[in-house]
Amino acid sequence: MARWLASWDTRAQGLQAGAMRRDSDVSAYRDAVADVLAELASHGECPSVAAAERTLARRLGEPEFTSLFSAMPLGPEAAIRRVLREVRTYRHSARSSAGNLAAMIRIALLTQIDVLWWGHLPSYLSDSDVFTATDLLDLDALRRGDMLLFRYRRQMATLLGRAARSAERLAAPEHSPRTAGLRFACARAELIVVLNQIAADFARRAPHGTPQLWVTSVARSVQHQRHLRTLGYAALLPSAHCVGYAADIEMAWFRRFQADQALQGVLLERQRAGEINVIDEGQAWHVCVQPEAGHALRLIPEHAAGS
Repeated sequence: MARWLASWDTRAQGLQAGAMRRDSDVSAYRDAVADVLAELASHGECPSVAAAERTLARRLGEPEFTSLFSAMPLGPEAAIRRVLREVRTYRHSARSSAGNLAAMIRIALLTQIDVLWWGHLPSYLSDSDVFTATDLLDLDALRRGDMLLFRYRRQMATLLGRAARSAERLAAPEHSPRTAGLRFACARAELIVVLNQIAADFARRAPHGTPQLWVTSVARSVQHQRHLRTLGYAALLPSAHCVGYAADIEMAWFRRFQADQALQGVLLERQRAGEINVIDEGQAWHVCVQPEAGHALRLIPEHAAGS
């Protein structure tokens, strides 16, 4: 049993104090990223690694980038190295949300906003760290208590389960998004609050008959992130998924309901309001909650509220 309560996590505030930047700085950074991508596009649809490196080496020293990078735990040099590493190691994969090098650069640059906000927190290194984390809430328990306004499904762990799901997809391919499901059905309270708010906004704006918001990924371990990378996914490190503050939201499936534009509008409006960082990753959009968002309303156990 749980309930929504007004609360403020002062410990988290203290940790975030040195990493925060004004919304205008983050907005200027996004504009600078868009400008870099436009310059890369002038080299053609698929710029070479050499051309991309030259452009980034010149542009990432500009104030819009350095003001953000300098606030990160390891400083601007480490941030630039992370982005360039993704350029140098990029390999096209049908599984990756980065369909080409330019898309990989866009994702890598926008991911640095997540790192700014949450890079100071220790990551969940192993799968067992996620399963035993006391700062993550169990989505299954919240769903049983009718406290979630969004949908998700668990990843099938057995061969029989995967076969059943495959048969379900063949029989009704449009019934649900084409996603493996959540390996870890848990997330930070603040993220759950924001996902519920997004789901409520989406339900109000989407055409009649549109299903609820669908979340395809939440918390992950560094171990799992690295595994995804070996499979060809664009799984960057460090990642806000690995501290419990990021989710992926299904987008492509909602096109069949003519609801994808409504969902995009909800997400981008919340980004402009400074509440979340959004990255278009094709089938799903990545969402990271901003440190101040969600703290005013936290989902905490009723017995912990005091009497």
